[in-house]
Amino acid sequence: MATRAELLAAVGDRYRRGDRDERGRILDEFTALTGYHRKHAIRLLAREPVPKAKRRGRRASYGAEVRAALLVLWNLSDRVCSKRLREMIPLLLPAAIRHGVIDDASDLSTQLLKVSPATIDRLLAEARISAQAGRRRRAGMSSAIRREVPVRTFNDWGDPAPGFVEADFVAHGGTDVAGSFVQTLVLTDIATGWTECVPVVTRSAPLVVKELEAAMALFPFPLGGIDFDNDGSFMNDQVVPWCRAHGLTVTRSRAYKKNDQAWVEQKNGAIVRRLIGYGRLEGLDTAHSLGRLYAAARLHVNLYQPSFKLRSKVRIGAKVRKTWDRPTTPAARLLAREDLSPATRERVLELRAASDPVELMRLIRQAQDELGQRVDRRGLKGAREAEAAPVTEQDRTTVASIARSESPPRLHRRAYRRTKPIQRRPSRLDPYVAEVRVWLTVDPTLTAAAIQERLTHRNGGHLVGPRSVQKLVRLLRVELLEQEIALIARSLNSAA
Repeated sequence: MATRAELLAAVGDRYRRGDRDERGRILDEFTALTGYHRKHAIRLLAREPVPKAKRRGRRASYGAEVRAALLVLWNLSDRVCSKRLREMIPLLLPAAIRHGVIDDASDLSTQLLKVSPATIDRLLAEARISAQAGRRRRAGMSSAIRREVPVRTFNDWGDPAPGFVEADFVAHGGTDVAGSFVQTLVLTDIATGWTECVPVVTRSAPLVVKELEAAMALFPFPLGGIDFDNDGSFMNDQVVPWCRAHGLTVTRSRAYKKNDQAWVEQKNGAIVRRLIGYGRLEGLDTAHSLGRLYAAARLHVNLYQPSFKLRSKVRIGAKVRKTWDRPTTPAARLLAREDLSPATRERVLELRAASDPVELMRLIRQAQDELGQRVDRRGLKGAREAEAAPVTEQDRTTVASIARSESPPRLHRRAYRRTKPIQRRPSRLDPYVAEVRVWLTVDPTLTAAAIQERLTHRNGGHLVGPRSVQKLVRLLRVELLEQEIALIARSLNSAA
């Protein structure tokens, strides 16, 4: 049986009519199935069922005629919502009666004029479902989480203390984002620019929580808040409650507004794409290699690489004038703050004293070389070119070889492809192109200066500069030469 009530209704009558032995067997089975106490089960089975009184409902005020008339008015109003349709009924009803699509009945008109928006929704519910080709999908749990998390834009940050970071994912899917691939979780501090990158094998809420906990331990200062984007990997019932349980203020950016997270978006290209490239990375071993790369890069970027920080932005007409601070490393920007705690200051100084920028660069190149061998090259435009001579990994990652290297790391870089056509600007020489072509055909030795002199004399004054005439003459000479070569080729073919 589906419920205990159904089981009680099925065996109750047989229990009351049975003898002592039968009632005992029924009672044993009933308590075993329901888990009730034996005395409670005896009371339920021995009780006569009480018939439920029928609930008296209110008589329907609007019949099928009103529903049919509302459907007509709804279609004539271009299917607006019930509140707007309620205000349009006094305007539409006389016209609908005049066109004969609604009966001219006083009772029907009176009911249509006093119907409420809620009643219109109830009467037109089935018609709306049919018009929308089925019921709308219910909003998931992530939608409820998003409504709870407040929105923070780029202009809302002001001047926060260290510890408020923006978080974002960088996908390493290559040319095909289908399937599972490694991703990088990037967290950037707003006040100092301190950035931590953590590899994630796949985008799932438990792994995001685990990597967020690991990233929190990497920062030299305690975190006070995290600003996410609208990604479902962040906006779910595991990540957001975990952040709040650890005392973190959770905010989010607006949907499809990437500039709300301008701080971390800038680091996605300046750090992650610059180090990793655009190849596809898959598997746990690749994630471990990526982690070794970030372990060296985090110290090199945060301790030794200066970065710009926007100080002010003023709009003057159609232009935006930005003022930047002097390039400073995130560590120096952090140490310059007066509100920095002694423990954080000591930790940053220890990191700086225990690290060597040249050795860190060697470790970065070594990890990049290992990672370049793990890049999945399916779908890329051509495989990696073979090296002229075999070079061992030890020779390739020495400090001297890195300092003398002129080639980029062996990572897949996205090739630049122009998608917009180049618009040719009109030139004042356009009306004279055909005439100049004739001049060059008659006299191929004619110089650009002589042509400019002719055009100036023809125009009665200065027309264009010498550079424009030189470019035109060069293009026309190439065109005439190609025509001559094609003519010679045709004559040779005919002779053969």
